[in-house]
Amino acid sequence: MSIQQNLNKIKASLPINVTLVAVSKTKPVSDLMEAYEAGQHIFGENKIQEMTDKWESMPKDIEWHMIGHVQSNKVKFMSEYVNLVHGVDSIKLLQEINKQAKKHNRTIDCLLQIYIAEEETKFGLDEKELKELLTSNEFKELQNIRIVGLMGMATFTENQSQIEKEFKHLKSIFDNSKSLSIVNCQLSILSMGMSGDYKLAIECGSTMVRIGSSIFGGRN
Repeated sequence: MSIQQNLNKIKASLPINVTLVAVSKTKPVSDLMEAYEAGQHIFGENKIQEMTDKWESMPKDIEWHMIGHVQSNKVKFMSEYVNLVHGVDSIKLLQEINKQAKKHNRTIDCLLQIYIAEEETKFGLDEKELKELLTSNEFKELQNIRIVGLMGMATFTENQSQIEKEFKHLKSIFDNSKSLSIVNCQLSILSMGMSGDYKLAIECGSTMVRIGSSIFGGRN
């Protein structure tokens, strides 16, 4: 099937309140343009340089999401245009995003990454660290970022009940954190679910899914 057919099939299966991020890392601009012309205007990349090259050459009504692990020294290269930074897991990174956003007179939206998997390789905060971060004095000083939601990645396993348990755990943290009244934090997005598990993630309350191979085919 073509990229357009894949997209149409996936979009038809998504509830109206769920946002689709097309994960376009390693894919050529021609593939992204095919998706763009089929109506997909939100793309997720995991390398800042690659995302910046694509941003420079593609239509300016595209929303660019940084979905990879971000190194503080690279933030400046995307701060002019990035729409949403997924996977933020430290006050140090938030301070750098805030500093670079300020230079461009922007407010950059961010998702905080929560550690829900039973794997050492995944990044993220636990529930206690999340609360400590959001209620810290350092966080209150950040006026050029806005925390708009949480994200998390389930364990890479065939065990559906384990994945479901992890997604439900993240949903409960999301629900518990929504009541915190903090100026630069309005939680409305719960980002969980990828090509292999997005339907289960949506059943568990996800409002944003990141799908790559089911749209563009296997990774280059």
